[in-house]
Amino acid sequence: MTVTFDTRPLDLLADFPAIRADWHYLDTAATSQKPQPVLDAINRAYGETYATVHRGVYQRSADMTLAYEAARKRVAAFLGGKEAEVVFVRGATEGINLVAQCWAGTQLKAGDRILLSTLEHHSNIVPWQMVAERVGAEIDVVPLTADQRIDLDAMEAMLTERHKLVALAHVSNVLGSVLDAKRATELAHKVGAKVLLDGCQAVPRMAVNVAEIGCDFYVMSGHKLYGPTGIGVLWGRYELLDAMPPYQGGGSMIDRVTFAKTTYAPPPGRFEAGTPHIVGVVGLHAAIDYVDAIGLERIHAHETALVRQAREALSQLNSVRLFGPEDSAGIVSFAVEGVHPHDVATILDEGNVAIRAGHHCAQPLMDALGVPATARASFGVYNGADDIAALVKGIERVTRIFG
Repeated sequence: MTVTFDTRPLDLLADFPAIRADWHYLDTAATSQKPQPVLDAINRAYGETYATVHRGVYQRSADMTLAYEAARKRVAAFLGGKEAEVVFVRGATEGINLVAQCWAGTQLKAGDRILLSTLEHHSNIVPWQMVAERVGAEIDVVPLTADQRIDLDAMEAMLTERHKLVALAHVSNVLGSVLDAKRATELAHKVGAKVLLDGCQAVPRMAVNVAEIGCDFYVMSGHKLYGPTGIGVLWGRYELLDAMPPYQGGGSMIDRVTFAKTTYAPPPGRFEAGTPHIVGVVGLHAAIDYVDAIGLERIHAHETALVRQAREALSQLNSVRLFGPEDSAGIVSFAVEGVHPHDVATILDEGNVAIRAGHHCAQPLMDALGVPATARASFGVYNGADDIAALVKGIERVTRIFG
């Protein structure tokens, strides 16, 4: 498959053994397929190089520890942060919960406020509700603009000195709308609020530099970045991490343990209790190398072109309603009039087209859109024009079946 953009071809389908030639995978926003270099790195790590980390004095353990910490250094460079600010977690959900429990849960008090937006994933809503209920804080919600972006003008008007935390999606997992993260951070900092950004849908699609953005916390998941499941990253400003109590107790996160008192390791080790997902970290390193070798600018241009083609084609079908802005990042959500999205997805699957259908863990957004669910096509580096053609052909079949 060859897709042309910016005068250079992107032909990567052969790197992904899970994608058959006749299968059109359009669910990358849920989880990405894995390229062969990542699979090879995982196999090597579980095979000839496997050992524990941070514990053994024998050579292989030392070598694996070096590989594990090299991955931390790689992630730090990828995000524009420092090694000591990179905490390995199971995924973005755990990263958000860590901040909710260890920062918000210890810093917020009754009367303080948390600011979220209408389009947030449940993982960036529920942890804050849990903390707010426990400490007596309140939650405010920023509305969307007419083209379904987070309304930063409304956010500016809503912010007060009582707001201690702003938590927003960098890219919406439903609408693909991209947040002006730097402006959002500047607005929050004007009133003294800390900022957490959910970068799950951003890091696979565009360059992210936390230093340039100026945020305080940033979370991402490896499996959406062509890496393995069960591994993610919390980046946090070191001074914030250093002031936070640990999330879990156990091995590795300690300085010294006695029955009288335990002292904790400095960040990031303080937040990495127990034997870590060693192979997941190695796989994440390989995934970042893979993405960087292609170039995030190329990936963003490629996916933006596919979104444009898909929206243009779908807009020609009278029964289709499109959601999100015209320049959404790699994601197109839609509804077919009179047909439940689950039925749309089922019929598309019969034609070997795989999409997501449902509320996408964003039920408040569905309420705001006035629909129970949407269908969602999301793109990756392996997609091309033939996938869009198969999607449109499948939706045309849907409209014929349902009249």
